[in-house]
Amino acid sequence: MVATVRPLPAWAAVESIAPKIGCVPQTLLGWVKRAEIDSGQREGLSTTERERLKALERENKELRRANEILRTASAFFAQAELDRKLKS
Repeated sequence: MVATVRPLPAWAAVESIAPKIGCVPQTLLGWVKRAEIDSGQREGLSTTERERLKALERENKELRRANEILRTASAFFAQAELDRKLKS
């Protein structure tokens, strides 16, 4: 619907269409921008790329946390082994 009203400035088109579909212009403009990015008309990460990036960041965070836990456990057990050897 916005594409058919394109000759108007983008904001004017969005403002005229938003009430017709029952949303605020800012929301509709966000959807239009997202659709343009997904179709390659505008620079930016597509929805799939953004989801993949978020998943990779989440995985990276989990792995960093697991590494920290393993590092701490390793130090603990190394110290325990040293203490055990000193008592023997």
